[in-house]
Amino acid sequence: MDVDLLIKNIDVFNSYFKKFVKAHVSILNGKFLYIGINEAYKLCPAKVIDGKGKYLVPGLVDVHMHIESSMATPMSFSNELIKNGVTTVVSEPHEIANVFGIEGVKEMINAAKECVVDIFYGVPSSVPSTSSKLETTGDEIGLKELKELLNEKKIICLGEVMNYMDVINDPNSKSISFIQYVKNNYPNHAIEGHCPKLIGLDLAKFIFYGVDSDHTQHSVSEIKERILNGMFIEIQEKTLTKDIIEFIIENELYEHVALVTDDVMADSLVNKGHLNKLVKKAISLGMKPENAIYIATFTPSRRMKLSDKGSVAPGKCADFILLNDLEKFSISHTFKDGIEVYNKDKEYVIKENKFTFPAKFYESVHLSKIEKEALQIKVNKEKLKVKCRIMEVKDTTTFTREIFDELNVVDGIVDWVNSPYCLIAVFERHGKSKNVALGLVTGDTIKHGSVATTYAHDHHNLLVIGKNPDDMVRAANAVIQNQGGYCVVNSGQVLAEIELPIAGILSDCSMDEIGQKVGKVRMAMEKLGYNHYNPIMSLSTMSLPVSPELKITDMGLIRVSEGKIVDVIIE
Repeated sequence: MDVDLLIKNIDVFNSYFKKFVKAHVSILNGKFLYIGINEAYKLCPAKVIDGKGKYLVPGLVDVHMHIESSMATPMSFSNELIKNGVTTVVSEPHEIANVFGIEGVKEMINAAKECVVDIFYGVPSSVPSTSSKLETTGDEIGLKELKELLNEKKIICLGEVMNYMDVINDPNSKSISFIQYVKNNYPNHAIEGHCPKLIGLDLAKFIFYGVDSDHTQHSVSEIKERILNGMFIEIQEKTLTKDIIEFIIENELYEHVALVTDDVMADSLVNKGHLNKLVKKAISLGMKPENAIYIATFTPSRRMKLSDKGSVAPGKCADFILLNDLEKFSISHTFKDGIEVYNKDKEYVIKENKFTFPAKFYESVHLSKIEKEALQIKVNKEKLKVKCRIMEVKDTTTFTREIFDELNVVDGIVDWVNSPYCLIAVFERHGKSKNVALGLVTGDTIKHGSVATTYAHDHHNLLVIGKNPDDMVRAANAVIQNQGGYCVVNSGQVLAEIELPIAGILSDCSMDEIGQKVGKVRMAMEKLGYNHYNPIMSLSTMSLPVSPELKITDMGLIRVSEGKIVDVIIE
């Protein structure tokens, strides 16, 4: 029998026994055919590879991630994934949907059509992440848009339901209507969840209504409660800790978990890798390589009903990687549909990015120049001091804490410049409300200078933080001029910046170029005193009103647990 490729004498990962077996692997028409030794002599391969000393594992599958987090287009993102052995992803494009709604989602799908990696999508279920009463977005996704998007072939799940407060408190909420529609009409579509710190009856209600996965940061006890209640857990890097790995190993919970990346910055992607990085970390924390591979290939494929992915067996897609070293998970080759797409010993020629977004996507920051007067917290002129509500940033998490302190007042203006705190401001940039909200920040954030960005989860308004008004307006106006991006300023000088002109959140540069600029932004923020494992994500999520505890949008400070606006000044 003629076959396209035969890989001889290789250790093959069998997903069903979670172990390696010595075999010859044959491929025909982009799919695996015969995996064995005894009858390989009956095959006539067009090409033979000697796999002696190597390991063959399925291509890695990431079922919860956001391409926009890399600040790159799907093509640039795909080019980088191949080097890291990732052959299938499920992206949730709620970032661009918050700017351009259903059109943004469709353009992301179109932009991925020529990618080597299989890119599937989830319908963004929370656009806005809360409601128009708490944040202003460029557009919204409603039931009408949900129904239209579910007709797209590349849509395979309902994206993360973030507004868990609505789900557990309002049976008539938009989130509930989305969940019910998908359950009734697309029963094979997974329903993805986002419920940080939710426990007890509230967690039970969230699951009861149909959300049966979670990817947010958790303790061991929270992981245990979720799995006890039948939830599938998607483990991102900040949840990949020794105690959680030991808990999974001790209780043999491999069927109920998968590794996911969620958000990966471009510099980290270029320099450290993607899902392969998490596999290596899981191994370093004590998980057997076979089990780490299993939860990065088979369980995520099963979660998303991708039955032809995640295993090496007859009829399955021949997406696989070859490893030189199992413990180090060092990748030598990546194959997609049986064709070699990456070889570490050959020059890697990236696929050219020919797709361009519509012209209006490059003109989405509708803001005039910011003036210093907009950065004044005004109070009664008779007051000498006021009690303030303050957002505290902590390393190791993107959650914040609500604290309180008294600040001096000078001529009716809160003197935040001479306080220990930074000012944080959000300017509505979609050309709708012209809202401006002000707050105060402390903790593991900057100690001088300023940082501004339109990459502000999830509404992507203009967010600026700083220790003095001059640097704040310099940074903010640079981002406005660039039609989106990040800018770091100190003493009037721009230390680093990246232009993100596509919807204010993406660049059409190569991943290497984006990675270099993002790396400089990260280092500049650290130079200003930002003491966080991911300062870019930490700052960007200060405006995410579904992530505990106190956040800020263009509407004001949001106490997340209550889903309501609270004042910066406490009378």
